Amino acid sequence: MVRAGYEVRGFDPAVAAWAQAAHLAALKLDRSERRHGDTWFVGVDVLPNAADGSLDGVPLPFAQMAPSWHRGQLSVVYPDYPKRDATESDAAHRFRKTRDAAHMDGLLPEGPDKRRHMREPHGFIVGIALNEATASPLVVWEGSHLIMQAAFAAAYADVPPEHYGDVDVTDVYQVARRAVFERCPRLEIPTVVGEAVFLHRHLIHGVAPWEGHAPVEGRMIAYFRPMIAPVDWIKP
Repeated sequence: MVRAGYEVRGFDPAVAAWAQAAHLAALKLDRSERRHGDTWFVGVDVLPNAADGSLDGVPLPFAQMAPSWHRGQLSVVYPDYPKRDATESDAAHRFRKTRDAAHMDGLLPEGPDKRRHMREPHGFIVGIALNEATASPLVVWEGSHLIMQAAFAAAYADVPPEHYGDVDVTDVYQVARRAVFERCPRLEIPTVVGEAVFLHRHLIHGVAPWEGHAPVEGRMIAYFRPMIAPVDWIKP
């Protein structure tokens, strides 16, 4: 994963068992609060997993990779994603459609101008498909973590780790992301039940517009982002 910034781990019966348990739990959740014209359920921290990642007694196979696991995100995409929200600008909607809403996790938009600050330092991202679907796959920009990490290491060079979140990194982020689009290949990563995809914490990634098929409940993926110390977040 070091050079590419992502790794797809092949079929594992234990991952498939966890996905089945998570799928059953997901179907019981209220998924009516959606964004982008009713085409995306964000589902942050909605899965009822335990702190060790297990769900309804089914263990998370790679639980030892983090000291504790937050409640997982349930990302559900529906046909015609992405439609435009009434409050969404032309530029934001166009970016979602043409650039897959490409982003790096951990940077939160704040204030009326949505300036970016590092608020959620995480060690890695792991995605687990909960159903079989080809529509709206995960998109990654291969090797983009190398560009982004170098940019942020420079931005925080003289900043104590406990103050990383105080720094407005909007411009650094946007300049580095433009370099990613120019230099890194865009790849679609289809997710299969029983597989797990791991992303480097600095990898630029997104979601492709709807094209393909999915079950009636939409394309479902569970995501985890275990937190780490800010000083470790900036490391390669």
